[in-house]
Amino acid sequence: HLEGRAISGVMDTAGKLGFTEGLAVASNGAVVFQYLDDAAHPVEVIHSVTFDASHAVRRVLEQVPDAIVAVEQVGTGFRVNRPFPETEFAGQFVLDDVESLIAEPVTRVVIRSTDHTPAEFTAIVHDLGLEGTNYFIGYSAWLDLAPEGVSKASGLDVVCERLGIAPADVLAVGDGNNDLEMLQWAGRGVAMGQSPDALKDVADAVTGTVEQDGLALELAKYL
Repeated sequence: HLEGRAISGVMDTAGKLGFTEGLAVASNGAVVFQYLDDAAHPVEVIHSVTFDASHAVRRVLEQVPDAIVAVEQVGTGFRVNRPFPETEFAGQFVLDDVESLIAEPVTRVVIRSTDHTPAEFTAIVHDLGLEGTNYFIGYSAWLDLAPEGVSKASGLDVVCERLGIAPADVLAVGDGNNDLEMLQWAGRGVAMGQSPDALKDVADAVTGTVEQDGLALELAKYL
């Protein structure tokens, strides 16, 4: 099970699926952890990658000075310069100033603009270049910064190596820009029907949308 979300968001989804133990990838591949049916020690981080996000964050803020900046605190939540809009973000928050947020290497940074359309924000981010980081732009004016070379594919590769599974034997299904590397890496990469065209173009196949139970349609071929 893997997501762009932090550990808390992944665990919330795992619980809804009825999973009690397993390996999971969080934070767009920067964190791999094991979750256990153990109230005292429910989560054990087994792999994490950090990076210096200060340059990239400062460059974005030069163009979008009122943006919300959130830095992940692995396993506990996020530190933010100001709160996100309600319902947009799950987990605990601690307020802090931007310079403190980017003073140390981190696994993930989220930058959210509430003053730009997704298209406007995307254009700004692409124009900046942001060398030295891997970045993903969401459906809203939302930017995920990750260490260079880190993606859901790199996180999943850690899991597969631990389990002795070859990438050729992996089925990966996704629907966002942060799934592109994963679908290219997996033996079978499938894009959901609501995916952006760029993801569909690299996928081995396209299944139905969420409303059409596209994931279930794909899994039914094997289960």
